[in-house]
Amino acid sequence: MILSAALYCASLSFACAALDTAKIDELTGLKGKLNEKENVYKVSFPRSDVKVVVDGWAMPPFMGLGTWAGFTGENERALMMGDTVLFEDEVNPVMSVALDQGLSVTALHNHFFFDQPNVYFMHLEGQDSVDKLALAVRKVDKIKEIRAANPNPTNTLAQKSLGEKSSITAAPLNGTFGMPGETKDGMIKFSIGHKAKMHDFEIGNDIGVNTWAAFAGTDDNAIVDGDFAVEEDQLQTALKSLRRNEINIVAIHSHMTHETPRILFFHYWGRGPAKKLAEAIQDALVASGLSGVSTEAQR
Repeated sequence: MILSAALYCASLSFACAALDTAKIDELTGLKGKLNEKENVYKVSFPRSDVKVVVDGWAMPPFMGLGTWAGFTGENERALMMGDTVLFEDEVNPVMSVALDQGLSVTALHNHFFFDQPNVYFMHLEGQDSVDKLALAVRKVDKIKEIRAANPNPTNTLAQKSLGEKSSITAAPLNGTFGMPGETKDGMIKFSIGHKAKMHDFEIGNDIGVNTWAAFAGTDDNAIVDGDFAVEEDQLQTALKSLRRNEINIVAIHSHMTHETPRILFFHYWGRGPAKKLAEAIQDALVASGLSGVSTEAQR
């Protein structure tokens, strides 16, 4: 009877192994709470350092402004899932740290309308030992460093302003992407379709399943904005590539349901010389396999 119970427990090690909760507290610098029934240990802290007003009402952190990370599994092989409450000037620095620590960024979106300052929620997950995951969570708390340098969230990237008229030279960007872009009033846009299927219909570029990049401004002082349509296994590679090239990620979410394969979309915004921005986007296309060229080394 005892042997059978031991074998059963071994086969369900996630449920039977006790997480080192004291170690999680120590490494994250937070105090957590254990849900014994679900075998989840959850640490959290409220974003009480910045006053948030939603629809004219000062929102207490209890109402949905809490950053948290939950751990389950066993000490040597655990799963962490979490949600970070961020302001606009925190999102991309924190995302870069999370990606550098081996965590996956799985969503980035808002929860409110008419919030001041604007609040964003970035969802994270990771699989590793408890020690490594807890240390990663601790390092993701770059928030405190950012707010220590500037207590009030900024609402601009503080770069050189653009004139009203654009004059992007098309030829260098056409060469970078290996295709002619669509031009209008000195701007240029490129689009790459992603074939999929939804409700037994074939879907692709013109119905909205596409990766695109639009450029405005001048050759030396440009803006790029756009959208990547990626499969789940391509998401982290594309995010890492763009963040290495200092392209800002502004949203990660889905646009559809019941599509095959599952397609995720993320939106981005970058500033700099037009050719450099185009090369950053092309690097991410190549690294994630969206340009039709991919190698294991680039993954």
